[in-house]
Formats: sequence, structure tokens, C-alpha cells
Amino acid sequence: MGPSTEWADEFAELARRRADAQAMGGEDATTRWRAAGRLNARERIAALVDDGSFQEMGTLAGKGRYDARGALLSVTPSTQVMGLARIEGRSAVVVSDDFTIRGGSSEAAVAEKWVYADRYAYEYRRPLVRMVDTAGGSVKLLKQSGHTKIPGYAFMPGAALLGRSPVVGIAMGACAGLGAIRVGSSHFSIMLKGRSQVFAGGPPVVKQALGYDIDKEALGGYDIHRVSGVVHNGVDTEEEALALARRFLSYLPANVWEAPPRGPRHDPPSREAPWLNDAIPRDRRKIFAPRKIAAALFDEGSLFEMAPHFGASLLTLFARLDGIAVGVMINNPVVMGGALTRAASIKMERFVDLCDTFHLPIVNLVDQPGTMTGLEAERDGTMYATLRAGAAIEQSSVPWCAIVLRRCFGLAGAMLSPKFGPTGTSIPHRFAWPSARWGSIPIEGGVAAAYRRDLEKADDPLALRTALEAEYHQLSSPYRTAERFGIVDVIEPAATRPLLCRWAEDAAALALHGLGPKGRSMR
Repeated sequence: MGPSTEWADEFAELARRRADAQAMGGEDATTRWRAAGRLNARERIAALVDDGSFQEMGTLAGKGRYDARGALLSVTPSTQVMGLARIEGRSAVVVSDDFTIRGGSSEAAVAEKWVYADRYAYEYRRPLVRMVDTAGGSVKLLKQSGHTKIPGYAFMPGAALLGRSPVVGIAMGACAGLGAIRVGSSHFSIMLKGRSQVFAGGPPVVKQALGYDIDKEALGGYDIHRVSGVVHNGVDTEEEALALARRFLSYLPANVWEAPPRGPRHDPPSREAPWLNDAIPRDRRKIFAPRKIAAALFDEGSLFEMAPHFGASLLTLFARLDGIAVGVMINNPVVMGGALTRAASIKMERFVDLCDTFHLPIVNLVDQPGTMTGLEAERDGTMYATLRAGAAIEQSSVPWCAIVLRRCFGLAGAMLSPKFGPTGTSIPHRFAWPSARWGSIPIEGGVAAAYRRDLEKADDPLALRTALEAEYHQLSSPYRTAERFGIVDVIEPAATRPLLCRWAEDAAALALHGLGPKGRSMR
């Protein structure tokens, strides 16, 4: 049935306005955009969501141009395409900036659209994906509005949204000011290497404020943010970024009132990896391959690493155990010996908060030599960052399973899992491999400090030190701790996966009793 002829003019105007919206920045602008190897705003949405599932909202928002009699001449669409879609069958809110309209500038934006998207995600408890590609604000807005206003984003759900539903921010181009906020205020953020930038103020602002020239890539490209921690992961193409966003969301529930979805159960829980029995070198000065160990313990192909270059002495990953989604931390002895640096502490705090918010049990695979020391570490405030991470661990209410692979020393070692938890009744569910050693200080450094004078006087200091270290290593055997039930068990490394899979069943069931928002939101 066609439209009513009684309202033919109104339906014709509706069709025209929709056509203007579909044209985005016009044929010339979209052709240039395509020639640059970029997807336009609508193509990005189509590549992200399930086929045919996008339902646009706010299509008619923009700026109309009218003749002297008030008749419509044309409409410049808003710089945001926004609506509802399905991602892996689940409803989600998506927002995609359109750079072909005045470079995505706020001059052409209808900010209420992306504010509405944030509020819809908050109100209806749906995941939100922001594809950000905006030149940011402009002083010309002052002339348009005729007045100034105090900066502030109180109208946004902000941290409250992060405590309810998963949020992904993807930097598709240069994201300045508010664009940078929209990327960074997320649970998972992605950049395009060499093609997107994130900064509080762009090169012109920097030159005016600080007096030096710098290009946008040097100021806020992925080489900066891979180590700054502002953005989690970087990829080469837009398609990779969108696939990464889909995969991230697959580990999380739609909101905190739901349990994380269970994935495919294709990898037998009983699978053992005999080579793990030799994964830790007997020589404590040698390193091991943490990612290889993690790959052997969790479901095949299920590892999803976040922020691989920031705080790289600690790896943070999502993974699955017989299909059950879990958060995983494992120390990386390749970087800083695996010590807890300031950056690694920040990374740990954020990851623990993320897992706790969305009810993912946490597996901590520990090779922790301690909190990073030295002048630079002290100047950076490493201890303060470490204490914040420790508070996040103690405040978490999801189940933990800690397995000490090798070292577990000092304050950082004490943070292998909650000791008391928010209720004061947490079970320290802790295991160890035979290679594990722990204490307030590593044996080697401890002997050198405690026996300094004896070693100075000894005829053969090296022989004395070696003998003392051997004696203390015997005393620090994990079996002596196990005798006093200081840990649940010492286990054969090859048998670790079956143990974790059995624990994951109980952990997932327990997490169901804690569904809902936490007393505090994401920090």
C-alpha cells in the first residue's frame, strides 16, 4: 500500500530529507573519502553489525536551508549516523561520525544525537559502540550561538554508563577534545595505526599554547598512545578495528544484570599439555614465554589481549575455559622482569575493575618479582599506583583463582588475589607449580642484604653466598607452605587446565548470585 495522496506533499518532503541524509557530505566528498581508502559512516556501521539489522534514529537531524517563503531547499545532515543494531544477535547502540560533512566538525553536528545514544544505552542497558572521526569543536560555534557556556558534560551518563553496559570507542581519524573523550571514556578503545590520532588539543592549539610545531601523528598517533594507556589496541585497517570491537563484546554481557555469554565448547576440559612441565626454566635468570603458557591453558583460539604495549610487564587478556569467559592476568618476565611498574599497576586496576563490573571470574598466573624500585619508579609514584591496584583487587567480588608459576614477592606479590574481599569472607583460592617461590623479598637479594658483612669477610664470598641461597631456597619450597595449607595445592603444570576448567564451572555459577551494578562504578 502506497502513501496517502492526502499527505503527498509531506511524504515527498520526508523522502527528500531522507535522501539528503543518505547523501551524507555529497558525491564529491564521499568519492574523495573512498579514494583515500576509507569507509564512510554508513559503511562502517554495515561492516560492524549483523547484516540488515541497523535501524537508524535521528535521520532527519541536521541544518535545513529554506527559501524566502520558507520552503525547503536542502538539508545538511548531522555529522553523526546513529541507531540500533544487532551484533552477534544481541541488540546494541551504534554511533558513527561522518567526516565527509565539514570534517566532522561540531559546527555541523547535532550533539543531542550522540548524547541520546549514550542515554539510550544507559536507560535500556545496551552495549554502545562509538566510531569517532571528528575535527572537534570550533570557535565559530560561539558566533552561531551568540553566547558562551561553562564547559561540562554533566548531561552525559559518563561513569554511570560504564558501570552498566559495555562501551567501545574506535578512533577512525583525528579525534580532538570531545572526540578524544568519546574514544577514551570506554571499556575498550581502538586506534588505526598511522591513520587516527587522539589528543586533548590538536597541533594548532599546541602551537598557540606552547609555541612549537608538531604534526598530528607525532602528537597523538598510535606510537604515543600504545604506551600512554589512553587507548588499548591498535590495528592497521578499519575492518580489523570493527572485527576487534565485535570480538571484545563477545566476552561480555549486554549489561551488568546479565551473565557473560558462554562460548563454544570445542576444546576438551581434560586436555593436558605435557610440555608445560618444562615451561619454567630452572635457572631463575632465564625468562619464559607467557603468551605460549596462556594459550596452552585456555580454550584454543580464545585469547583476547588488551593493551599489549602499555604496562607490558603485565599481560591482561580475556579467554575461555570450556566456553566460560574469564579475565586473565599473567606477568611478563620479558619486560622489566615482570615487575609491577606504575603503568602495569594502572593496567591491573582498570582490568580488575572491568572484570568485576561485568562478572568475569579472574585467573591470575603469577611470576611477580615485586613492585618496581629505583629513582625513576619512586619519582613516578609507582607505590601509589600499586596501592590503588591493590584496593581494586580487595574491592572486587568476582571469584579468583591464582596460580604461582615462579616468583611471588613483596607488596606486589601479596596482590595475587583478594585476601579478604569486600565481605571479609573471600576464599584465597591459590595454587602453585613446583617452580614457585615466595616471600617478602627474593632469596638472592635477601641473602646479599642480610649477610653483607659476612660476605665481605669471607675468603670465598661467592661460595658462601651460593651455599646460603641454597639453604634458603630449601626453606622457601612451596611444599613447606602446602604442609601448613598456606596454599590449596602444588600442582603439576600439565594438569593446570583441567583444574581451571573445573573451577570455572563453580565460579560462573557463583557469579550469577552477584549480578547487578557494583557499589562503585568504573574508576
